[in-house]
Amino acid sequence: MPRPRKRLAGVSGQDKKGPAGKRTKTKNASEASAEVENSSPQRTSALKKCGKNLSSYWLMKSEPDSRLEKGVDVKARNFLRAMKLEEKAFFYHSNCKEPGIAGVVKIVKEAYPDHTQFEKSSPYYDPSSKKDNPKWSMVDVQFVRMMKRFLPLAELKTHHQAHKATGGPLKNMALFTLQRLSVQPLTQEEFDFILSLEEKEPS
Repeated sequence: MPRPRKRLAGVSGQDKKGPAGKRTKTKNASEASAEVENSSPQRTSALKKCGKNLSSYWLMKSEPDSRLEKGVDVKARNFLRAMKLEEKAFFYHSNCKEPGIAGVVKIVKEAYPDHTQFEKSSPYYDPSSKKDNPKWSMVDVQFVRMMKRFLPLAELKTHHQAHKATGGPLKNMALFTLQRLSVQPLTQEEFDFILSLEEKEPS
């Protein structure tokens, strides 16, 4: 039986309440897509906006329920558009009792237009977006595996704070420097260090 694939679109909220004035949309697992198609031509433009040295690793947040805030973060959309097929991402539980990294997914469909931006009945409808120049994108991801143990935010934060003093791998991790983004790039050093944590006892 094929593994489930999920569609991620837009930006999820932060784990703590942040500044007002942003509109954010998230989709839960029941809204997943199982389609795999060709790469999006928008990726080249996204790379220019995000920078040439983007990582091949990511962290993607998911919330237990769909919700809206004012404004979708364009930076997160550009990260979605920069993702390549087969790149891996940590699947992060956000806005819940115990946030943290639960598993690993991979990109199985590069960025393509989020159809809900054109649907007037959808809470994600954006009248300023045009079909010949869509503003919002989504990607499809596929489950790879669960982490050997759940890595809670509190544990990651402890390492981040220690690494800021010692110059360790998580010193500049976007989870703490770009908290509001639900789609975040990771360096290979960050990705490898976090993977190593699942083999260790909780700190």
